[in-house]
Amino acid sequence: MKKDFLEVGEIVGTHGVRGEMRVNPWCDSPAFLKKFKKLYLDEKGTKSLDVKGAREHGNVALVTIDTIDTVEKAQAMRGKVLYIKRDDAKLQKGHYFIAELIDCTAYDADDESIVYGIITDVSMTGANDVWHIEKEGKEYLIPAIKDVVIDVDVETGVVKIRPMKGIFDDEN
Repeated sequence: MKKDFLEVGEIVGTHGVRGEMRVNPWCDSPAFLKKFKKLYLDEKGTKSLDVKGAREHGNVALVTIDTIDTVEKAQAMRGKVLYIKRDDAKLQKGHYFIAELIDCTAYDADDESIVYGIITDVSMTGANDVWHIEKEGKEYLIPAIKDVVIDVDVETGVVKIRPMKGIFDDEN
């Protein structure tokens, strides 16, 4: 389901003495965080932070916030989760945030009366993502490839799939 604010990482420490913070990104890469001028401290966007700068540093992002200018202020932020406003993110057509796929219902692309279940998680395997679909306490894993995933509509929470033979055989 489409959400207004999405988690993008956690502040895990400080860097230097001028308030720069190390952020463990929960997105494709630390570079993604460099795109945003505002970050938020809650999923409703009630507390915003103005970003002065962001850069990659290995597998983390180093982020500077305008009101945080000492190591002590930065240390006080440790453990906080950062959010972005969904509308500030520009994704290519056919790309989705994992958080938006979670809780979507998977239907058969050829017969919408067949419901495969709810997407509960997404694993990134390298070759392709794998969607975890749960129905009645059972978990099924489907590859998120174009031959299987036919349509995704995160606005309505509906995905249509054409599963590979054998994945849902115990269902029918």
